[in-house]
Amino acid sequence: MGFSVRIDDRDSHEVPRPGQCLRTYLRERGRTGVKKGCDTGDCGACTVHVDGLAVHSCLYPAHRADGRVVTTVQGLAEGGQLHHVQEAFARSRAFQCGYCTPGFVMTATALTPEQLADLPQALKGNLCRCTGYRPIDEAVRGAHPRRGEEARPPCPVPEGGDAVARGVVTGGARFTLDDSAPAGMLHIALVRSPHRHARILDIDASAASAVPGVHAVLTHHDAPPTRFSTALHENTDDDPADTRVLDDVVRHVGQRVAAVVADSPATAAQACRLVRVTYEVLPAVTDPEQAIGPGAVQVHEDGNVAAVFRRGVGDVERGLAEADVVHEGVFHTQRVQHTPLECHASRVWTDADGRLHVRAATQTPHLVRRRLCEVFGLDRDRLRVTTGRLGGSFGRGQDLQTEDIALLAALRTGRPVQLENTRTDELTATTTRHPFHVRVTLGARRDGTLTALKLRVIADTGAYGNHGPSVLDVACTEALALYHCPNLAVDGTCVRTHNVPAGAFRGYGAGQLAFAVESALDDLAHRLRLDPLALRERVYLRPGQRAPFPGAGERYPVMDTGLLHCLRLLGQVRAQRLRTRPAPGGQHRSVGEGLAVATLHTVPADGHIAQAAVALRSDGHYDLATAVPEFGTGTGEVLCRIAARALSTSPDRVHLGDADTDLLDHHSGGFASTGLVLTGRAVAAACRTLAERIREVAAVRTGVAADSCRPGVAAVDCDGLPLPLTAVHSRSGTTGRPLRAVASVSARDVVPALGFSAQWFRVEVDTATGLVRVLDSVHVADAGTVMDTTRCRGQVEGAVVQGIGTTLWEDLATDSEGHVTTTGLRTYSIPRFGDVPPTEVHFVEHSDDDRAVNPKPMSELPYNSVAPALANAVRDATGIRFTSLPLRPDTVWAATSAGGRGDGTAQR
Repeated sequence: MGFSVRIDDRDSHEVPRPGQCLRTYLRERGRTGVKKGCDTGDCGACTVHVDGLAVHSCLYPAHRADGRVVTTVQGLAEGGQLHHVQEAFARSRAFQCGYCTPGFVMTATALTPEQLADLPQALKGNLCRCTGYRPIDEAVRGAHPRRGEEARPPCPVPEGGDAVARGVVTGGARFTLDDSAPAGMLHIALVRSPHRHARILDIDASAASAVPGVHAVLTHHDAPPTRFSTALHENTDDDPADTRVLDDVVRHVGQRVAAVVADSPATAAQACRLVRVTYEVLPAVTDPEQAIGPGAVQVHEDGNVAAVFRRGVGDVERGLAEADVVHEGVFHTQRVQHTPLECHASRVWTDADGRLHVRAATQTPHLVRRRLCEVFGLDRDRLRVTTGRLGGSFGRGQDLQTEDIALLAALRTGRPVQLENTRTDELTATTTRHPFHVRVTLGARRDGTLTALKLRVIADTGAYGNHGPSVLDVACTEALALYHCPNLAVDGTCVRTHNVPAGAFRGYGAGQLAFAVESALDDLAHRLRLDPLALRERVYLRPGQRAPFPGAGERYPVMDTGLLHCLRLLGQVRAQRLRTRPAPGGQHRSVGEGLAVATLHTVPADGHIAQAAVALRSDGHYDLATAVPEFGTGTGEVLCRIAARALSTSPDRVHLGDADTDLLDHHSGGFASTGLVLTGRAVAAACRTLAERIREVAAVRTGVAADSCRPGVAAVDCDGLPLPLTAVHSRSGTTGRPLRAVASVSARDVVPALGFSAQWFRVEVDTATGLVRVLDSVHVADAGTVMDTTRCRGQVEGAVVQGIGTTLWEDLATDSEGHVTTTGLRTYSIPRFGDVPPTEVHFVEHSDDDRAVNPKPMSELPYNSVAPALANAVRDATGIRFTSLPLRPDTVWAATSAGGRGDGTAQR
């Protein structure tokens, strides 16, 4: 008998391949709203309905769909109407990157009344890394009426409505691999090292090459000899060039050894298991302290130290001698993973014009192009790099991860190729957050005034240097930028080890150092019998004072009134919460509260360049080009509003395309929270220039002076003579210039400033189990002028939830041989819907004459204050200072049971 399945409004009769899951079967038939997040049934991104029942299609065998009706998120919106659940998600802005949204929509659509009564249980199978879940909760509850209410009817898709929201909730938003694949595309699977440190003596690929469908097995013999850094910065001087596409020496478990290129992912994976590698196993060093000790095993020929940071002001030893109290603590942060739901992926093919086209999940398309051309010896004009919408980032897109090996395979085979990481690849072999080891020494007078602040910092950058030097620099400059201390010294070292490489991660090192310093400050407050907030008001810089260390262009950011506003508002909210919300409690349950503050330089220090281009279309709309991919910050929507304001039009007439190196000469990309601070300025400048050119053309056409012509939404008003923009476009040749404008802004053109955020928690600690439960969460942020309150609030909420996860339980664990043991989302658990309460978010308000009215970035900063605030709350509840993360139940239980003297991770 034949095979038949109804997929949305169409029948499919093609028989699934043996072992094929429903997810890949649906995607091959154009239902790209069905996403891959795990392929183990843990994230819910692939949720569809089979005969009305919500299932994870990655676990559902495709052959079982025979004779059934399958509905995808794209099918809900068939006929030009949004399903009322889709409409609720769009209205509530219940998404950021949007990669998880189709799965949430499909789960929410199938909920029964009984399930609606317990949403944490009903939605436990769906994960979101971006939003913080509060808007998802609002959307689901808003979509399902209470008893006695009528359900909202489906609403038509508005022609001029929010195209971004509609694309996300209907599955129409195009992520990296959602475009149609080039004909004849091959797939890559990777052979990875089982050893921390070894020399490759021989690779026998004969059996793998003999597998039908295998086109190539690539090894270090096929790779270019060029050494490079996987880190992507505008200024590459600090990035160690210590990596090859494929190397004959492996330096961490999971490093790429060979690449199999085959007709299908399954064939490539099968052939990988047949590649035989002969290794000479070498000694390894995994402790960063040992790595800088005498006689240590060398990770690279140029040594184990990737960078040092040694700066200071005043005389720290004298400051400690003058102190009434000296406090010291040693703190450790763990290795954690970004865990965006979209895995790294690259697709490479040859365009019709003969050029190589790379489509990748990157935040930096122009820097990817530059690096690939350097490594492979290509002319810039021969390579084009594009991106789609990214399914989350948190810094993971600022590293070269899959692009280089995919390009090598395309060059060697002459065929289109694709490499898509598995979730296990993501967790075991891509970059992570840097573990930090920090010794903090504080000297203070009895009133809390700091006399000395001394830090010894060791950052473990793993087997390759990539972002290590920059992370160390940012950590030591930004995390200390808010402290007023006459005597300050930092001795920092970034160390290579035979561990999984670390890279760019949200906060870029400042969060690790904030955990140490803000925890130590809290302990100091307890020793001095001072309120922790009162102490901070004394030790932070005052308005007009400059940061102790310089930032971009060796310029010193100067303190404005933002921090003062943050502290005052936090104090008011904290007092109100403690006064009006009685603390729960009971046997074996202790309640505590804690706070912490963090800062961030608003301008990156790597010479970042932002470029924007805008052009008038023949239909009177505008095409806007930047190289800032959308990955959940909402930057694209805000950039369209900035452009619309400068062009005197409406945002729905401004069309922002995907990041594409063909559209701009150069752009450093979207990272380090530069989307508004730099690219927003470039967009405004380009649009102002274009508006002036439109006036000039209109003046020529109407005979009215250019300064009397005012661009409107769809026409130019020249003293009462309206001229449609379409007519302006058709006469653009009269000026001899195309109606297009380009503008660039460099980080060096922007005055550096400081942004601030403060976090307050109240927690309950169950001393019988060690479980830490967050009762209250409040965040106060100085975002300057907030361009989009909803989006900015979402950024803060998502950062706080991610920070809670990395503080309480996330840990990329390894065994004694260096193998990462948290290989999936079941063992590497990120926060779920029911794990955390909503965060109450407040933005400080500035007066019109305040110098802090420019937008300040909020993508990273709120994350940095979470860990110390949580740790301080746990210390308040238990009387124990936990100095190592994460604060897992077993760790907390052991310390409380032993009176704080259990395993050396805590101290009273």
